[in-house]
Amino acid sequence: MKKIIETKEAPAPIGAYNQAVLTNGTLYVSGQIALDTESGELITSDIQSEAKKVMENLKAVLKAADMNFSNVVKASIFLSDMENFSAVNEIYSSYFNHDTAPARECVQVAALPKYVNVEISVIAVES
Repeated sequence: MKKIIETKEAPAPIGAYNQAVLTNGTLYVSGQIALDTESGELITSDIQSEAKKVMENLKAVLKAADMNFSNVVKASIFLSDMENFSAVNEIYSSYFNHDTAPARECVQVAALPKYVNVEISVIAVES
C-alpha cells in the first residue's frame, strides 16, 4: 500500500506528482528546488543559499514522514552548472554524518524547473 506524504513546510507539487510517496517502508521524495513556501519566491541569490533551501525543503518532507536525513539511503543531485559542485556539496554534506552518508549521484543537466541551479531528490527507509 502506498501513502502520500505532504506538508505545507515544503513547496506544493505543480503537476501530477506528490512531495513524497511511502511504500513498504521506503520513502521516495520528489526533487526539491529552492522555493520558499512562505513568500512563494525562489531563493537564487547565491548557490549556497539556494542549496540550503533545497535541503531544508527535503528536511520538511522527511519530517512529515517521521524521518530525517539519517534515513536517507540514496540522493540524486541535479546541477545546471557543474562549477557549482563544490558549493552545493559543502551545504549538502552538512546535513549528513560522513560515516553513514547515502549513496548518490550528481549530474549536470541542460535546465531545471523554473531555471533554478540545483534540484535534489532522495530515497529514505524507515529505521
